[in-house]
Amino acid sequence: MTIRALVWGENVHERTNKTVSELYPRGMHAAIAESLSRSALISADTAVLQDPEHGLTAERLAETDVLLWWGHAAHGDVSDAVVERVCEAVWSGMGMIFLHSAHFSKPFKRLMGTPCNLTWREAGERERLWVTSANHPIAEGVGPMFELEHEEMYGEPFGIPEPLETVFVSWFQGGEVFRSGLTYKRGAGNVFYFRPGHETYPTYHDANVQRVITNAVQWAHNPARRIAEPTAAPNVPVEKAPEKITARGETLHNPGEDGFR
Repeated sequence: MTIRALVWGENVHERTNKTVSELYPRGMHAAIAESLSRSALISADTAVLQDPEHGLTAERLAETDVLLWWGHAAHGDVSDAVVERVCEAVWSGMGMIFLHSAHFSKPFKRLMGTPCNLTWREAGERERLWVTSANHPIAEGVGPMFELEHEEMYGEPFGIPEPLETVFVSWFQGGEVFRSGLTYKRGAGNVFYFRPGHETYPTYHDANVQRVITNAVQWAHNPARRIAEPTAAPNVPVEKAPEKITARGETLHNPGEDGFR
């Protein structure tokens, strides 16, 4: 079964910054999709902020097994309606991978329910990523650690909920450390956050980074059927209770009436 991956990018810096456009002439989203497509298990497509509905219509999300998200300069330009649509897809069972500065994206903050803030420094320093869960499928094939010669520093504290698993921890040349590979379960959806990926450095051309993202897509894929209405909160009639009961006392709602949302 082929995993259908969709790589979403805001596609802003690639069009406005010479350094970024030279590193990623077709966009970071295209570079990531190309690396994913080298796997026989994955079929990768792309969508960008400038597409109608940001390329994330209900129909397209229904056909997506794993959505990857990269954003930075234009978090606020993403439609709230699209954000809710993406989160509902995750709750229903779609896999989700957030890359680098997507920690401040609307979908990530919505799914985490926290500020998702951190410390940072843009100095092109060396990043060393240590594998903290040696047998985790996302870390398969990358060894005990790998290095990126130039990266932006992200430092603790990272304002997120405690993850299910911490797969990578980063050390930076300036001395800071950061939880760089984190897994979550949100509804029926598997979620992975992966820190590397500053746009002015060739991070997405790195073989180890590509391997991790490919592994993550396979890990995040949930082959089970999607939950049809993940936010439904039905009013269960008395006669449909698992055990026989008799209604007592006054109520706010009539039988079958929707509750307050």
